[in-house]
This record gives sequence, structure tokens and C-alpha cells, in this order.
Amino acid sequence: KHTVVKPGDRVPIAGLDVRVMSSAGETVKTPLPGAGTRNPYCATFKPHTVNPVSGQPVGNTEDEQSVGTHTTFGKFRFVYLGDLTWNKEFDLMCPANRIGAADVFLVSRHGQPSSNSEVLVHALRPRVIITNNGPRKGGQPDAMRILLSSPGLEDLWQIHFSFLGGQEYTVPGIFVANSEQAAIPVAPMTPPQPGAQTPPASPHDGTAYWIKVSARMDGSFTVTNSRTGFMKAYSAVNR
Repeated sequence: KHTVVKPGDRVPIAGLDVRVMSSAGETVKTPLPGAGTRNPYCATFKPHTVNPVSGQPVGNTEDEQSVGTHTTFGKFRFVYLGDLTWNKEFDLMCPANRIGAADVFLVSRHGQPSSNSEVLVHALRPRVIITNNGPRKGGQPDAMRILLSSPGLEDLWQIHFSFLGGQEYTVPGIFVANSEQAAIPVAPMTPPQPGAQTPPASPHDGTAYWIKVSARMDGSFTVTNSRTGFMKAYSAVNR
């Protein structure tokens, strides 16, 4: 069965309330229950005219068409907006925050600075952020500065160390699922320009490790790093 969702639709999954926040270039207009307050970060928002990652003019790409969702499990709230872009985040979150607060935010576009603006991340006030980045995709300093300075953030977890962020813009290894064979530079690495001379990305051989979120209906949850076995519990809070 194939379903084309629209902003505001519900995705029927037993035990969950999954609502579509964005789809086909449009964003939801009606705030979620408890949301809808003025977003103070809209006043300083600066739209992108050029994609800071690709260097191409922003426009009607596949990323703007992303399906983004807000999922609740009891009092637990999870937000993932796919590859929704910086400018579309403004459409979703301004002038009012239509989502409210989140317990866990899975970053957009692998944690790249073409998404993950203050109007989204800082307004969500996530307790935990998870970056689904690669060694050379996501985790750039401009993105990490926004993510790590988000109000109310308790921890940021990464799928990989990021060469683009270096040790200056990363978290302790216990929060990183996959370590790389090459030494991680202290300073951020300048991304290579696309083209025939671009060096190949470092291979990831062997076991691939994951980060797991286990939520309870009271709003408490745990996050586990499968590489280290480290698990951290987050108690329920009133938000």
C-alpha cells in the first residue's frame, strides 16, 4: 500500500501518535496541542540564498520535499524532519513554534549547516540530539555550534566521529557509535571540492554500531551506544 501524506496527516501506528509536519514542499499550519507560542529565534533568522554545503543556489530540490514527522509515545516526544532545509525550517517554525518542545531530535540532513537552524533546534529545546552523520558528511562547525548551544540540551550523540568537525566540534567518544581507523584531527577538516580529484572517503570496515533510544510512556527514556555498551537514562520531566 502506498500513501502520499500531507502536512497535518496522522500515520496510523498502534501505540504512537505520528503526525506529518512537512511534505511535498509544504509545512503544517496548525500548531500541535500545547504548541503555538511565539518563536523568538525568528527575529534573527537569515535565509539561505546559496546552499552552504553544495554551493548551489537554494531551490526546489528533493530536500525541500522531505516528509518530516513528530512522534509521541505517551509523554515522550521525538522529532525527525528528514532533509528539510534551513529555509523550510523557517516556514515551519515561524512566526509561531508549531511543534513545541522535544525530548529527542534526530538532526536533519545528517547534521549539516544547510539545515538545523536556531529557529528549529533552539525552539525545540531538545534534551537529547542524535546526529546521523558520516565521517565526512555532517558535523561541520557551523552546524555543531547551533546544536551544542541549544537551550536545555543534556547530551549530543553521534553515529560517527566527524572529520569535518574535528576534535574541536565533537563529543566524548563514549557518545559516538563508530570510531574511525584514521586519527581524528584536532581542527576541523576543510571538505574537498567535488570532482574527479576528490579523494575517496575513508572506508568503514568491520562492524557497524548503532545508537538506540528506548522510550517509556511517562516521558523517560534511555540512549545506548552499541559500540561501548554505555547507556544513559533520562528521567521524565514536565515541559
